[in-house]
Amino acid sequence: MVYPIYLYGHPVLRKGCEPVGADYPELSKLIDDMFETMYFTDGVGLAAPQIGKAIQLIVIDGSPVADRFPECKDLKLALVNPELEVIEDVKPCSREEGCLSLPGLSEPVMRTEHVKLRWLDADLKEQEREFTGFAARIIQHEFDHLLGKVYTDHISPIRKSLIRNKLNNIVKGKLRCDYRTVACPKR
Repeated sequence: MVYPIYLYGHPVLRKGCEPVGADYPELSKLIDDMFETMYFTDGVGLAAPQIGKAIQLIVIDGSPVADRFPECKDLKLALVNPELEVIEDVKPCSREEGCLSLPGLSEPVMRTEHVKLRWLDADLKEQEREFTGFAARIIQHEFDHLLGKVYTDHISPIRKSLIRNKLNNIVKGKLRCDYRTVACPKR
């Protein structure tokens, strides 16, 4: 099942997410549906808040960008209750980031591209691994969603003021998009 994507401005994108319990109903189906939704929308990552669920669940498949970022070649993960540690042993770098919840926008974001991640996989087995480069960036971007953040929270106030009208149009649902969306409720 392909879920609609919740857009910037929707309150669910600003909530801190709850851990996923071992008894979460139909977790494997939800993970499959999230992968299906991510592929349908041409994303490389999708966090549960982006489909309206305030739970600690992320799916990632970096293979579409592996030609430019080889570290993403076999990066296909379901991350349940992830714990992230940014390892600041490399100099942060700026790269363009986009987001399914902010269609039509991309902005340069400064991040350190080395992380250590602990999580439960789709079978709820504990995993731990370090990631570097663009793979680390994808993971940080999606993990931010679990904290109620979006990538525009990492850009300068000047850049944010320059895209303010575009952000306001997304909040109002005034945009063209190739996938179904859920805009911010009217106030």
